Amino acid sequence: MKVLAVEDDPLARTVLRRALERLGHEVVEAKDGEEAWQAWQSEKPRVAVCDWQMPKLDGLRLCKRLRAQGGRDYVYFILLTSSTDSAQNRRAAAEAGVDDFLTKPIDLSMLWARLRVAERILKYTTQVHRLEEMMPMCSYCKKIRDDQNYWQQIESYINERTGTEISHSVCPECYQRVVVPELERLKDTAAKKIPVARRRR
Repeated sequence: MKVLAVEDDPLARTVLRRALERLGHEVVEAKDGEEAWQAWQSEKPRVAVCDWQMPKLDGLRLCKRLRAQGGRDYVYFILLTSSTDSAQNRRAAAEAGVDDFLTKPIDLSMLWARLRVAERILKYTTQVHRLEEMMPMCSYCKKIRDDQNYWQQIESYINERTGTEISHSVCPECYQRVVVPELERLKDTAAKKIPVARRRR
């Protein structure tokens, strides 16, 4: 993966870069949040490993700026923290859009584990976008055509690709447009049958 490594301390940044390269990732370096923002716009890395406290633009504000962009290419954001960070600080970071935390100094096995999670999450977000963008659907029965040209219900199509189980309900608009008239029709039918039954007695 292409990983954005953001750290204002030169020695710590070198350690981070070497650790990421050792794990087989392509590294884009930045010494502060502003430089990281520019690097993200040009390189579009899908993962950021970023220090919290930095000049110009800190890690939290960088994460908020990335989240404000939206778009289909989600960035998995790992924030580097000290072991003394409070639970309140971590909660604020999570609310800002941070996906995961890594305590400094960096442990290679923990970095590997966080990046494995990032890979899985990014894979699923890509699959979801493909489902949203490339689903040939029948205009009448609403079945989906898969890659083998087989038509199937949308529920099974999504389940096969994401493991998602879909429950069924009725939205308020369909309830008024479909369900209520059907209930009224059934009531009318039942009311018309009652006198006939009584005459037969």
